[in-house]
Amino acid sequence: MNNVRETINTMLVKTFHEILELEEKAIITDEFSDISNNDMHIIEAIGLGEGARMSVVAKRLNITVGSLTTSMNSLVNKGYVARSRSEKDRRVVNVYLLEKGIAAYKHHEEFHEKMLDAIMETLSPEELVVWAKSCDRLTHFLKSYDKTH
Repeated sequence: MNNVRETINTMLVKTFHEILELEEKAIITDEFSDISNNDMHIIEAIGLGEGARMSVVAKRLNITVGSLTTSMNSLVNKGYVARSRSEKDRRVVNVYLLEKGIAAYKHHEEFHEKMLDAIMETLSPEELVVWAKSCDRLTHFLKSYDKTH
């Protein structure tokens, strides 16, 4: 059983690092060379459509609004994102993707679709259920661990 624990631990760590490395190579192409992987995740957190409040985006990313503001300034200056103050409450700042941001969002989404397709094509329906349940339990652990530490 100890060998199984070591194998799972090694695979989790290795997979985590490989996903980050591959994702950065896949999504930060010549077209998007002026932004970082972190910026791409901010774009993803803003999402398509009407955009979102800065506070909502910060919460999705589990960072402070202050930390988000620094990155947001850069994305605004590079033409990926726009900001606007709420007409109802001037303290509220909304952000939304511009054409360049939408293109980046779709490019990032395409990477994730390919990654999911690669997983789903190789597993049986029964294996997918077990895999999804395992991922859910890992996510639950990570969220609960974060709250206690």
